[in-house]
Amino acid sequence: MGSCPQVTGPSLRGGHRTGTLDCVSTATSVTVSTTGGAVRAVRAGGVFAFLGIPYAAAPVGERRFRAPEPAPRWSGVRHAVTHGPTAPMAGYPPPFDALVPNPVIPGDEYLNLSVWTPDPQARGLPVLVWIHGGSFVNGSNAVSLTDGSAFARNGVVTVALNYRLGVEGFLLLPDAPPNLGLLDQVAALEWVRDNVAGFGGDPDEVTVAGESAGAISIGALLAMPRATGLFRRAVLQSGSAHHTLTAATAGRVAEYLAAELGVPATAAALRSVSTERVIRAQTVLTAELQAAPDPARWGEIVANFLMFGPVVDGELLPGPPWQRIAAGAGAGVDVLVGTNRDEHRFFVVPTGMADQVDGRAVAAVATAYGLPDGALDRYRRHAPDASPGDLLAEVVSDWYFRIPALRLAESNPARSHVYEFIWNSPAYGGRLGACHYLEVPFVFESVHDPGARALVGTDPPPDLAAAMSRAWTAFVATGDPGWPAYTAGRRAVARFGSGAGPGREVIDDPRGDLRELWDGIR
Repeated sequence: MGSCPQVTGPSLRGGHRTGTLDCVSTATSVTVSTTGGAVRAVRAGGVFAFLGIPYAAAPVGERRFRAPEPAPRWSGVRHAVTHGPTAPMAGYPPPFDALVPNPVIPGDEYLNLSVWTPDPQARGLPVLVWIHGGSFVNGSNAVSLTDGSAFARNGVVTVALNYRLGVEGFLLLPDAPPNLGLLDQVAALEWVRDNVAGFGGDPDEVTVAGESAGAISIGALLAMPRATGLFRRAVLQSGSAHHTLTAATAGRVAEYLAAELGVPATAAALRSVSTERVIRAQTVLTAELQAAPDPARWGEIVANFLMFGPVVDGELLPGPPWQRIAAGAGAGVDVLVGTNRDEHRFFVVPTGMADQVDGRAVAAVATAYGLPDGALDRYRRHAPDASPGDLLAEVVSDWYFRIPALRLAESNPARSHVYEFIWNSPAYGGRLGACHYLEVPFVFESVHDPGARALVGTDPPPDLAAAMSRAWTAFVATGDPGWPAYTAGRRAVARFGSGAGPGREVIDDPRGDLRELWDGIR
């Protein structure tokens, strides 16, 4: 016998019993039995990382455009020491490819997940399941910035999953199940329910967490009957429950894609088309949307530019998630939800769009959103020196991210906590501000990973990363991140990056006058 691995973090230091770590052998490798077969991992940095475990069969050949099926069992021991394949994707275009790591690993078994645990022989540890972002067309569990080792060292069994993207995951076809990407996520959560105890986790203490498209996915999961009971808590970063496609719009996208490929808009026909050709056609449609965002052709996609994503099909996703949550869906699931102060600068500063916007364009956007006369004057009072591009980013950030997050906190039947991330990126001469995606390496304490450098620079504040990791760990373990819940009586918001207190300060109803502008609109 060797010494016990030292596990720290608020879940254990704060006096809350969330699980036990027994003294185990100091062996450098360990084998765990799963429903698919045995998997072996090696210890590194005090953590066992089981990488690339299939949770469903490869969705290729006749399995394309079909609901996920159980992964075939394997014989012997699978060495889970390298990341598995990533879902087919087009990749980020410049300049975003330089800002966000997006590894591509070829292979068919891309419906896989990875597990980080301090000790597979532990019992009853809380579980965090990460759903990656990437606008539903990019991203994977192989991104180094979301490595789960830091959470595992804090006593949290951490799981990161892949799911089908773009056409393969979200195209609405008459002879295929809708929302295949969401069904993949449900299948992964069912795998966690059935297997996580073998890695030291408690299947009754699962928190789903995600950023951007991952958070939007969680908003949909909260509203999906198929996902009921698979998680107890939810963390939604820069995404909530407002962004979906109607079946009518999703059906039109399928027709456009099929026309581009020269085949009928059916799963049977698309199975004969290579994934590479499908992605090229998807890229053509994306370019067409960006060049001519005509509402008559693209419907609600013109507002959020998400051509693929959760479809309100009437069955799997019976209604708009925010409406279903307000009506009681997801009851009993505590929520931690929040945004970054300058979300939309990520999309307009690197492209140069921020410098091309004039006052008339900002006014047109405000009118399209339904904001009342004088609304922009109120925004200008908060940022009197803002350029038109900065002002546009403020308004779009509220419409796209902040107001939907607050609406989720207001309507969630269970307890909700709200945060805001306000630390400024040094990139682009500081013009990105606290932009989209910037909080991710702080949450995972990966700010010194080379992949984070483009956004966080060479000297990010380590105390901020520690503060966010502590808060997330506490929420996963107890449902309480360390500040008051968000209620109609007290709209408490924890601001991270202010330099105050334990890495955050709590403010009641920040920019409340701007929030009130959206009442009855968003």
